[in-house]
Amino acid sequence: MNLVNAQQARRILDRLVGYTLSPLLWKKVSRGLSAGRVQSVAVRLIVEREDEISKFNPEEYWDIEAELKRKGDTPKEKFKARLDKYQNKPIEITKHAEAEKIVSALKKENYVVGDIRETKKRKKPYPPFTTSKMQQEAFNKLRFSSVKTMHVAQTLYEGVEIGGEGSVGLITYMRTDSVRISKEAQDEAKKYILEKYGKKYYPEVPNFYKSKKSAQEAHEAIRPAVPLMEPNSIKDYLTPDQLKLYTLIWNRFVSSQMSEALLAQTSVDIKAGDYLFKTGTTRVVFDGYMVLYDVDVEKEEEKEKKIPLLSVDEPLDLLELLPSQHFTKPPPRYSDGSLVKALEELGIGRPSTYAPTIQTIVTRDYVRRESGYLRPTELGGIVTKLLMEHFPKVLDVEFTARMEDELDGIEEGDIDWKVLLKSFYSPFMHTVDAAKVAMKDVKKEVIPTDEVCEKCGKPMVIKWGRRGKFLSCSDYPRCKNAKSITSGVKCPSPGCEGELVQRRSKRGMFFGCTKFPICRYTTRKLPGKDEVKDEVKDEV
Repeated sequence: MNLVNAQQARRILDRLVGYTLSPLLWKKVSRGLSAGRVQSVAVRLIVEREDEISKFNPEEYWDIEAELKRKGDTPKEKFKARLDKYQNKPIEITKHAEAEKIVSALKKENYVVGDIRETKKRKKPYPPFTTSKMQQEAFNKLRFSSVKTMHVAQTLYEGVEIGGEGSVGLITYMRTDSVRISKEAQDEAKKYILEKYGKKYYPEVPNFYKSKKSAQEAHEAIRPAVPLMEPNSIKDYLTPDQLKLYTLIWNRFVSSQMSEALLAQTSVDIKAGDYLFKTGTTRVVFDGYMVLYDVDVEKEEEKEKKIPLLSVDEPLDLLELLPSQHFTKPPPRYSDGSLVKALEELGIGRPSTYAPTIQTIVTRDYVRRESGYLRPTELGGIVTKLLMEHFPKVLDVEFTARMEDELDGIEEGDIDWKVLLKSFYSPFMHTVDAAKVAMKDVKKEVIPTDEVCEKCGKPMVIKWGRRGKFLSCSDYPRCKNAKSITSGVKCPSPGCEGELVQRRSKRGMFFGCTKFPICRYTTRKLPGKDEVKDEVKDEV
């Protein structure tokens, strides 16, 4: 009953927030909008990140690299080292003139190998997937949106027709935050690893992974339902997307049961008078689990070829000094993967909520995808500002995370669910009543324009409506002329003289021709704009 009560409390809290705030937004901003305990916090994170980016001032800095070679080697055997210190203190170069001065000084110095340090590093395999980790990796490695990842995973879970075997469920349940796996699955993985790779690729003691404290252990980690069913053996029965995701899940699970990798790291100091350069290489001694999962093996082997075998006090020849200008970069926009990671780390939402949350905020046009990353719209900024002003507690990250902890406390029998709901309900409804009066009515705001109404000659103004901003005659309601705001992009349909305007449907934003219904051209992105490759059609 503790589990039941926790579920009831979660559902009631979500409905209290969603069913109360959404109608308020309909009244004050536009119909069709929504707010929620998790989604509104997610939008806030994206809006605040965009604010950080817009306020960011890039700062100039310079790096200096030296191209060096051993005495007697040919220039083809050169390697690079980066300037790191001056008189044993970290060096920071912020101006071009400063970089030129240091380069002039370095040209006069002799280059000698200083300290050489070699260390062995053990790299442990990653645990099998939880829902959030699968979504993150699917975005990072496959560029799948969260919704697409969960849709493809659902088809793998429900079953795929495999030859004469009929429908076969290929993975375990895909909504989980546990890294636990069954003894049977572990035994099958062991059998496969020993047969395929040999004893050295299987650890002396089977790998065990501990779930985080708040994890619900009702389901295993996401793993192949039949671990010995290799991706290549069933690739003819899977769609390209199914094969990609199944391969990712299969490799992650099998590699999680393999031996750790062993890397040899070499760090080299190179002295040039009072200046110190650093270089290094990483060599894979034993690939272990990386034979299946980690893609860094080739990169590490590439690095190894660039650094020759050096010895302490060995003199080196300077071939060239390479100063390079850089600028500090703002924090990146959130992607599906990084937003899921942030929500998980902040303790907001559950594995089953991440993909629907992202889908909702995109559909509501609070955020849009640009080149695979999430950028807030003007609407998203307005809604977030209004909610932050009147409901700071609901949008407070710490409050939302603490609420998740208290819901977990109901599961454990430590908190009474009715007491929790009462403690939230009274102050929340008091705030709602105050917001109904005090919240700014965006609908009534008008923005003047230079455009003139073609029907009555009065100025046109910009207003907010059900489908976002639109142009309306300032003499409304006597003149009811209204039209969409054009993007300024000509309709590419042959012979059409219309322009593309932004429109919104239940499936999200799109662009349509002003000559509709004569011209029915529609597109998810403006022609010539490099928007998302994340398949909006799959998203909706």
